[in-house]
Amino acid sequence: MSPVKKAYIRPLDIRHGCIDMGHGAGGRSAAQLIEELFLAAFDNEFLRQGNDGAVFAPPPLPAGARLVMATDGHVVSPLFFPGGDVGCLSVHGTVNDVAMSGAKPLYLTASFILEEGYPLADLKRIVDSMALAAREAGVPVITGDTKVVERGKGDGVFISTTGLGVVAPGVDIAGSNARPGDVVLLSGTIGEHGVAVLSQRESLEFETTIQSDTCALHTLVAAMLLAAPGDVRVLRDPTRGGLATTLNEVARQSRAGMMLEESAIPVLPEVDAACELLGLDPLYIANEGKLIAICAPEAADAVLAAMRAHPQGRAAARIGVVTEDAHHFVQMNTRFGGRRVVDWLSGEQLPRIC
Repeated sequence: MSPVKKAYIRPLDIRHGCIDMGHGAGGRSAAQLIEELFLAAFDNEFLRQGNDGAVFAPPPLPAGARLVMATDGHVVSPLFFPGGDVGCLSVHGTVNDVAMSGAKPLYLTASFILEEGYPLADLKRIVDSMALAAREAGVPVITGDTKVVERGKGDGVFISTTGLGVVAPGVDIAGSNARPGDVVLLSGTIGEHGVAVLSQRESLEFETTIQSDTCALHTLVAAMLLAAPGDVRVLRDPTRGGLATTLNEVARQSRAGMMLEESAIPVLPEVDAACELLGLDPLYIANEGKLIAICAPEAADAVLAAMRAHPQGRAAARIGVVTEDAHHFVQMNTRFGGRRVVDWLSGEQLPRIC
């Protein structure tokens, strides 16, 4: 995103204007869009360099530290939903992907695919939301790109973000690290994001508006690692496919099984009611502001206390344990005293959630 220093006689008509093919042609219209909309929102020293990429000195890394890079595409439909929009989601999603390696996020990049005819007013809402989320997370967007596709060949706005972070020495977090006897922790209630998006998409009305839980989780992760250095083995944010699919991924990576307690998994009553009405299982619904932690049993109480002391983990709970299982099954003791296998998500329960 290169800023343009030339003054324009007529500024962008944010209120009534729309994206046109000229905004993606690399000429004056494209430069004006970048300067008056994107640069105005994301303004920082790296973008003001005006180059095709950000040039910066790498942070000083102590011996044993490593870099983490994650990238994610955001194609949620609708673009605006209760509690958020594609803009803040694109920041939170990538910041959280970086944080799930135990890293401190440092920088973001952003790529926008815009559809011809998309209202500039709505684009500004998205960009402003994204910029606010980046500022609140303390992770600036330092470079990016904008492309425009013909009307009917996109869906308004698609955003891809890439994040860079640094993992401190001694931190070893990976999906393959779970061991039998480890404790499975969940940072809070599940299902809000998916139900919020679905309710907006299908114009469903519930007695209480269900808000997406989208937020950046890196400060929660930092608090957990401080409470139990070296004892947090796995971190994951249960986005697409929800809690059930994410735990199956970890079980396969770690070549272990899991036993969950259904009564311990927190679900808001309104989310539970909405899922019952719609024939959905909250275990498979996407979240954008929750994390799963698997930690050594001797550290579980300390990690759980640190989670509950943080604003994003007040409803944290111990939901199960890792087991020895050659089949790598995730199982659950139900509220009714039975037991069932919590299998992988089959098919597409909720399309275009994140």
